[in-house]
Amino acid sequence: MPLTVYLSAAAIALSVPLLWWSVAGARANKLVDRSVLMGGSTDLRAAVLQQSAQVRAQPLMGGLARFARRLTPVGWFESLEHRLMLAGRPVEWTIERVLVAKIVLGAVGLLLGFWLFAGNRTLLWLLLWGGLVALGYFTPDLLLHSRGMERRDAIARALPDTLDQMTIAVEAGLGFEAAMARAGRTGQGPLAEELVRTLQEVQIGVPRAKALRNLADRTEQADLRHFVLAVVQAESYGIPVADVLRTQAAEQRVKRRQRAEERAMKIPVKIIFPLILCILPTLFIVILGPAAIQMSRTLFGEGGAFS
Repeated sequence: MPLTVYLSAAAIALSVPLLWWSVAGARANKLVDRSVLMGGSTDLRAAVLQQSAQVRAQPLMGGLARFARRLTPVGWFESLEHRLMLAGRPVEWTIERVLVAKIVLGAVGLLLGFWLFAGNRTLLWLLLWGGLVALGYFTPDLLLHSRGMERRDAIARALPDTLDQMTIAVEAGLGFEAAMARAGRTGQGPLAEELVRTLQEVQIGVPRAKALRNLADRTEQADLRHFVLAVVQAESYGIPVADVLRTQAAEQRVKRRQRAEERAMKIPVKIIFPLILCILPTLFIVILGPAAIQMSRTLFGEGGAFS
């Protein structure tokens, strides 16, 4: 059999553990059989087989994660940690899992590119080989970047309503932290989660100004950072928090309306290319086709040029 067939099989074999590790459900791990609780003996092999596939694959994936950590430069590792923080640190994507995914997908791209390059030894296929390796290695980074962008957009959409709720709560007599706790408890989405985490930092002894700055650093959302700076400055100069919240809520509503108008004005530009490439040719064929057939019959006889 040719070498490319073996390399393709190896690429598939490398991708199977990653797929297994990612898709396997987190079932409850029953390490001890019910007979142990009753005072009897248990079969160790049966107890291990009762574990989920994800748990049984942990030793292999742990070794791959340590190998990937040694290969990853310090700067790239810190950048990956930063992307995970901006993405909200999803439970299904730990730093070890991301590192393993980068190594496995990069290896799959390397073997697949070699398979394609072996049959077509040209410069174009060599560049395609390098592109497949880079695509496989940086796919987790792209997914985390996309997750972070979606999270920032969700925070920007929820911020005006959250500030309105906090303003009403403060004007009703609650303190700033109590209003934040109420907004975080009744709200949904990443902004509510970040408010709850900020309150938890305050409860363990972190100063409120520092906790709010940590909130802005974890999200890197411009509007939320502007709100945090306004609250910190109001606290420093003794300005009533209710006035700051009212002003910030009105400003955020205006910004949200402006963003909606901006997206609406971009729609005509975005539909130009689908209109030109997909819709207009069909219209030309439907409208001008019969006229062209009639002109052909008139000029070239009954058979026409299109017969």
